[in-house]
Amino acid sequence: AGSFQEAGVIQQAYNLNFPLHVVPASCAQCPAWSAFSVSSPAIVLETVKQAGAGAEDRAEAVVVRLYEAHGSTVTAWLQTSLPVKEAMLCDLLERPAAQGRLPLEPRGLRLSFTPFHVLSILLVLSH
Repeated sequence: AGSFQEAGVIQQAYNLNFPLHVVPASCAQCPAWSAFSVSSPAIVLETVKQAGAGAEDRAEAVVVRLYEAHGSTVTAWLQTSLPVKEAMLCDLLERPAAQGRLPLEPRGLRLSFTPFHVLSILLVLSH
């Protein structure tokens, strides 16, 4: 019932096409942990990967790619439990964008999206 946004169609499609796999934990009482979370259901975190050669050969960096899926203009927060020391927007070849540095705030990274906009972010990790 309702619109595809209200019905959660995108999340259900990901659940169907990319089901979670259960992996045994080393302890029964291990705390829940997530490397990333996004504050808006309109934003899909599509890719997390080690940065490639376009990212200036930074072995200590990862690239995350997100997109706006509801056709809306939205501001969202990307939070991570990884030790990020620097974050910047980058192009699809993972080259840092001019003036693309993102401030690290207590709530995470503040990201602004227009309808169906794709953002790639280079996260440089501390050792």
